[in-house]
Amino acid sequence: MFMADIARAIALPVELDFMAVSSYGTATKTSGVVRIVKDLDIDLTGRDVIIIEDIVDSGLTLNYLRKNLAARHPASLEVCALLLKEGMQKVEPDLRYVGFRLPDEFVVGYGLDVAERYRNLDDLRVFVGPESGH
Repeated sequence: MFMADIARAIALPVELDFMAVSSYGTATKTSGVVRIVKDLDIDLTGRDVIIIEDIVDSGLTLNYLRKNLAARHPASLEVCALLLKEGMQKVEPDLRYVGFRLPDEFVVGYGLDVAERYRNLDDLRVFVGPESGH
C-alpha cells in the first residue's frame, strides 16, 4: 500500500519491481535469518534505485538487501522507509527518507501483517495479540 502511494506521488517516469524478503516467517520477532522469497525481474545495472521499505526495526534485513542490490551495480541506491522503530537497529540503517519513527511496538495494517493477517486495515494499529474466540 505504501509503495502504491509513493508511486502516485512521484512525478517522474518510474519502473516498479518487487521483492519479497522475510526475516519473520509467522512470528512477531525477527528470526535474524533473511530469506529472499521473490527476487527482482529487472536488471539494476546503471539505474537509480530507491528501496521502498514499509518498516525498519533491527535493520538486518535492510542491510542484507542493500548489499545484495549494490552488488547488482545500480547508479545509485537509496532507502525510503515508512516506519523506523527507534532504538532497535543492530546496524546503522542509513535511510534517505523516513516517514515516521515509532517505539518498539509491533504494528499491523496499511500492508503490514502478522501471519498474513491485518494487511487490509486502512490504518496502522498496535498488535496486542490474537483475537479471542476466532
